[in-house]
Amino acid sequence: MILLGVFFDALEQNAVGITGPILRQSWGLGATEIGLLNTMTFTATALGRLATGLIVDKYGRRHMLVINLIIFAGGSLLCAVAPNYPILAAGRFIVGFGLGGEIAVAVIMMAEFFAAKHRGTAVGLINVTAAGLGNMLAPAFGILVFTLFDGPDKWRWVFGLLFIPALLVMFFRRYVPETPRFLASQGKIDEANLVITRLARNKLSGPIKDPETYITAVPDPVVVKSSGHWKDALRGKLLKRTVLLCVAVCMSYAAQISMLTLMPTILVSRGYAVNTSLWFTLIMQSGSLLGACTAAYLASRLPRKKVLTAAAILGCLSGLSMAFLATDIVLVVIFGVLFNFSVIILNTTIWLFAPELYPTRTRGFGTSIILAAGSLSGGLFPLISGAVFDSAGLPGMFTTLAVLFVILAIVVQFPPETFNKPLEEDAEPGDDEEAAIYGH
Repeated sequence: MILLGVFFDALEQNAVGITGPILRQSWGLGATEIGLLNTMTFTATALGRLATGLIVDKYGRRHMLVINLIIFAGGSLLCAVAPNYPILAAGRFIVGFGLGGEIAVAVIMMAEFFAAKHRGTAVGLINVTAAGLGNMLAPAFGILVFTLFDGPDKWRWVFGLLFIPALLVMFFRRYVPETPRFLASQGKIDEANLVITRLARNKLSGPIKDPETYITAVPDPVVVKSSGHWKDALRGKLLKRTVLLCVAVCMSYAAQISMLTLMPTILVSRGYAVNTSLWFTLIMQSGSLLGACTAAYLASRLPRKKVLTAAAILGCLSGLSMAFLATDIVLVVIFGVLFNFSVIILNTTIWLFAPELYPTRTRGFGTSIILAAGSLSGGLFPLISGAVFDSAGLPGMFTTLAVLFVILAIVVQFPPETFNKPLEEDAEPGDDEEAAIYGH
């Protein structure tokens, strides 16, 4: 249920890029106005992630899964019926707020449901579903909608149809339990044992007879009941980690969202039809699926910092190739696949790296700060990329994006490596407590 919701979030995240060419034709919007829709979405995503991070550290993870989906669905419906540009922009803001909280909770819950040896792959599956399948199938979804529906308002169906699956996912998510790690951190040992028993018996609903005792007691500092504070993520060694990962994720998101948002419009400006440009974009997005799968595979095999460094180098090279070697559409597509491949490896690895850098008491807010910074960068930087493209064309835009990868490769050298290590506070209680919290 977590992954299914993230998949539809990815489709919604791509909606501005999909509908942008149609909105330009039907409403006469310029590139700046379309870029502003993207900015509204990702600015709200940043706010949603921060708000959700504060809430989940105090009240738990599971309830926000449903609440964020309600917000997202309502915003999508408003976009579908928007009579004018201001209402459409407001709808995108609401969608973004829900999207932000959704991804943040998904990353945190997947990190806390799994032990160290499986955690990387589990969190990696989020981006396999979102950035991989979601980003790749989003253009196909647009092609299907624009084939089935005609007229100047056919873009409305992109938003309207996404409202329906959101309702279905929202209904089934009520069976998703709270994470045992959070319950244990609040001293709710019996509830944690009940959740672990449900997971072990593969029974998420209905009564449980004779729950097993996996945890008898979790000594401090794992039990931090009410002692966590959001400011902890901005103090001491955690502040350094927060700043470094924020810089890294800003570079990665800026590159990804610039490509995601502007590529269909760039191809249309080169004379390709809307559906043709979406087909080319779909092929390029296959790199996202390959990148997410590769990152999930490498998560349990290679250190985080090595993966990030290698992917940043590949991203820089593919960006420069797009800038100076992409002389025809075939090369544009090939280098576009490589670009998306590298950037999604980066995003996926950052997603699984971030929650590993924080203790349970502040993991929600710390992770949310990092993801919020990425969202804000993804909202603002496409405006810069669009302006660079207008003045310097494809070479100027992708040279700029290549520089971002260089910065990322430098900053990821400084955080501590977390590969194959238990989440931070569990190093002190010992392996038995970690296994208990994870349900092993």
